[in-house]
Amino acid sequence: MQILSVDREHILEKTSGIWEPLRNKRLFITGGTGFVGTWLIEAFVAANEAYDLRSQACILTRDPSAFASRSNHLATHESITLQQGDAATFDAPPGEFSHVIHAATQRWFSPDPIYPLGILEPDFVATRRVLDFAKSHGTDRILFTSSGAVYGPSASRLENIAEDFEGAPNPISPSATYGESKRLSEFAVMSYSRTYSFNAIIARLFAFIGPHLPLDEGYAVGNFIADALHERDITIKGDGTPRRSYLYSADLAIWLWTIFLGAESRSVYNVGSPNAISIKDLAEKVVATLAPKAQVHIAASPISGSAPHNYIPNVSRAQNDFQLLAWIDLDEALRRTYQFNSLARRNKDNS
Repeated sequence: MQILSVDREHILEKTSGIWEPLRNKRLFITGGTGFVGTWLIEAFVAANEAYDLRSQACILTRDPSAFASRSNHLATHESITLQQGDAATFDAPPGEFSHVIHAATQRWFSPDPIYPLGILEPDFVATRRVLDFAKSHGTDRILFTSSGAVYGPSASRLENIAEDFEGAPNPISPSATYGESKRLSEFAVMSYSRTYSFNAIIARLFAFIGPHLPLDEGYAVGNFIADALHERDITIKGDGTPRRSYLYSADLAIWLWTIFLGAESRSVYNVGSPNAISIKDLAEKVVATLAPKAQVHIAASPISGSAPHNYIPNVSRAQNDFQLLAWIDLDEALRRTYQFNSLARRNKDNS
């Protein structure tokens, strides 16, 4: 299903001057059929059509048929080629690719006998495979989508987190595997950039909202929107005090393409909204905006004197370097995400 026309227009308006470096170029993108990748491709296809870039993108995906079923307008577009494979083991497509985006990521899972390091090993192996591909296929510029998880649990004590914060995951905690995998991958990206002289950019992603966001994978805002779609009350399992921020997906695409095509080599940028909201207030906003008949139930009471857990980026670097903003406010983001999912449900019911 295509994104809303208002989102396509917004992307083209805010990126009108950035696309020339991609004219007649070939791109290789991993993770191109996930939430982040789908929005990158939506923007790429829109720009290709609007500015006659004549660019081509090879998209690595584990399941081309599933992507074609969900986003056939992208899967069948003349500028897009789908290649089946995993980022850790893919067969390299022939020819040179001037630009590479490594957006594939493993979902967090606990260490087990098969993967005693949890996701650290498969995630890093994938990054190394992509870097070796870039080294041997004429790549000039690579974007790695990392995560705010690299800052570790100590960052939660900060009101917001800047790129120069030197916190880190707790190395003896099993839950550190995701953050540690991204830290190791960041190190590899920068090391390859220095050694093989290609431009490397790192984007540390935080939390997002928008069409294509999974509504059943544990993301609070996705769960709340699913409750609204099914006319259910919202239940918060904790005390509702953690603070998050949510950048709308069309803004996410604008930020990533602008940073990728315009940043200096070996730059690092936080990508997310600076506008914090507690989980409790988020649930109440979903009710007020989308489901006025629903109620919010909070399972636990806040612990007196305890500070809330924060996961908010400081994005002054992106604002100062590229004038990037969270243009779509949270209320409008909720409405657009709800509208997209309502249309998707209706189309599925009618098919």
